[in-house]
Amino acid sequence: MTRTDPPEVPGVLTAADVAATARSIAAVQESSGAVPWFPGGHTDPWDHVESAMALTAAGLCDEAGAAYDWCRRTQRADGSWPAKVVGGRVEDPTVDTNFCAYVAVGVWHHLACTGDDEFARRMWPVVRAAVDLVLDAQTERGEVAWARGRDGAWAGEALLSGCASIHQSLRCALALADHVGLPQPDWEVALGRLGHALRSHPEAFADKSRYSMDWYYPVLGGAVRGRAGLDRLRGRWRDFVVDGLGARCVDDRPWVTGAETCELVLALDTLGEVGAARDLLAAVQHLRDPDGSYWTGDVFTDGKRWPEERTTWTGAAVVLAADALSRTTPASAIFRGEELPVGLAPVGAGCGCDTYVTGVPG
Repeated sequence: MTRTDPPEVPGVLTAADVAATARSIAAVQESSGAVPWFPGGHTDPWDHVESAMALTAAGLCDEAGAAYDWCRRTQRADGSWPAKVVGGRVEDPTVDTNFCAYVAVGVWHHLACTGDDEFARRMWPVVRAAVDLVLDAQTERGEVAWARGRDGAWAGEALLSGCASIHQSLRCALALADHVGLPQPDWEVALGRLGHALRSHPEAFADKSRYSMDWYYPVLGGAVRGRAGLDRLRGRWRDFVVDGLGARCVDDRPWVTGAETCELVLALDTLGEVGAARDLLAAVQHLRDPDGSYWTGDVFTDGKRWPEERTTWTGAAVVLAADALSRTTPASAIFRGEELPVGLAPVGAGCGCDTYVTGVPG
């Protein structure tokens, strides 16, 4: 099993800093393996997997393994997980398609980091059931309904950021399927349809354009890259990025958030914009607590932390951003879609779209 030292970004985060952040996540992990938002808080499957990825990237593979075992044990018969669990008790049974699909990213990430083929084969049925469920919610046009309610019906609304994340999940699921020798051509078709919807059919998605996630997630999830990706980020850079502080969550609120900033770091890294990405990672360090955890956000007009929570998934986003920029683990390219140990092809490889002029703000 491959083990590495924690990532390090010189001048921004030392390996000891990243290790402390990973330990702050592990300290919140429950005996079941669940990783809630904070001690006593709720667990949702997307943020749980994001935290597991950070644990793996920092070398806490036993803790990450326990997190994935939680996914395997708690998956429902239809391939889903409830949207909200508190202390092992379901508080919201809603099936969120993005939440469910993300396990594929985590499993592929863990395999790439550790080379643990037994883990991959153990988790393959979990990923297959989750992806099959999610694609049941895909329309002919390509978008994926965001949720299934208590009545069993899929919601009529699709969310841009959620579908962009599902795009990344499908890419990882396909790579995993090839790795275990069970190709899924129907998934490939679904991925193509979803990517087309994300690039060409904005009317397919609910208007959430005031949220930064809808701005950068098509880039982060792999549907929009190259010049188109750079143009997308340049187009609203000044709406969302606050110099020296990070990225806003919402364009009309004076609130920068750690997770959105670090996801933007990851999106910039996929475009080769490592300078701008590093600057943003450095900027968001004002949210760091002495124990290595991170505050969710800061209202910069009055300097108040809001909400007053240090969330595991915020720390996880920092760890993954540090890994991407430092190229430390074998899975550091999981969002770039290149150079992984087994088979995830680059987005736009060979299309000539890597010839754009650098410098995001313009």
